[in-house]
Order: sequence, then structure tokens, then C-alpha cells
Amino acid sequence: MTTVADVMTRGVRTLRPTDTVVQAAQAMDELNVGVIPVCDGDKLVGMVTDRDIVVRGVAQDCELRSTPLTDVMSANVHVARESDDVDSVLGEMAERQIRRLPVVDDDQHLVGIVSLGDIAAKNPNGDEVDVAISLGDISTPAEPDRSSQSKASGPAGGGASDGQPRGERAGAHH
Repeated sequence: MTTVADVMTRGVRTLRPTDTVVQAAQAMDELNVGVIPVCDGDKLVGMVTDRDIVVRGVAQDCELRSTPLTDVMSANVHVARESDDVDSVLGEMAERQIRRLPVVDDDQHLVGIVSLGDIAAKNPNGDEVDVAISLGDISTPAEPDRSSQSKASGPAGGGASDGQPRGERAGAHH
């Protein structure tokens, strides 16, 4: 049995809940990653993704230089343990449509992170078929959440190439 400890990445960069959205974006750029664990000391309290920054920060017109990560991060994240079986973790990742999980000890202290890439690259008994199936399940498109509309909401469809609404372009005929 291959465990998470066999394939996970250790020594993961973390941020504090009081760090800002800009600091998170800069760290992601520097490390070429799309997610960073957020820890209070070494206790995991959340995860911040590039999508969190865009959807909960930029789209909500937050002051990014002063907005703390607690305002945009995902709290109550799903985690893996070092002793977990890789196959069961793959199943959970597929079911929840997540590509990476923080790895914690029994006290919720972050000890690493495990990603689909880790499992595919480092799994000594690796079954590429399992990883491929999990990736397919994770990548299944979700239905858009249209429960609230932003300032950018409008009708669906292709945009006019000149920035004007459809039907108002020069030479448009009705």
C-alpha cells in the first residue's frame, strides 16, 4: 500500500491569515503555484487559491493591498493524513473535484501537500489509469452558480470585437 507520506511534498510555503491578497498573489507568482496553505503558526486554518483571489477579491472590488487572506481564503478545507492510502485519497479528490490536499498531523499541523502530480510522478505502485480517471472526474465541468449577479453580469453570447454591445456596432443591420 502506498501512503500519502510516500508521495507528498514537504516543506511547503505558507502564509498567515493576516497576510494580504497581494502578498499571496506575489508568492504564487514567485513559486509558480496556484494555491498556498494559510497557517496560524503551523496549524492549518485555510487555503488560498488564485481563483479565490479573483472571485472573492478582484471581482468583489476589494482593496487588495490591505485585504487579509481571511477575507478571501477557503476555510474548513479537506485534508489528508500521512498514513492515508493514496488510492482512497485519489477517490476523495475525484469526488470533491480537488487537485491537491494539504497534509496534516493529528493536531491539524501542516506537514505537506499532496497533488495529483505528486501521485502520478512519485507513486511507486502507480496506476496511471487511476490517476487519469481521477483527473477526468476532477475536471468534469460544474454548473455555473448564477445565484447572485455581479456588476459584470449581462446576457450570454459572444462579445462585439469593438467593445460595443451587439447590434450597436457601426454598420450593424437589424
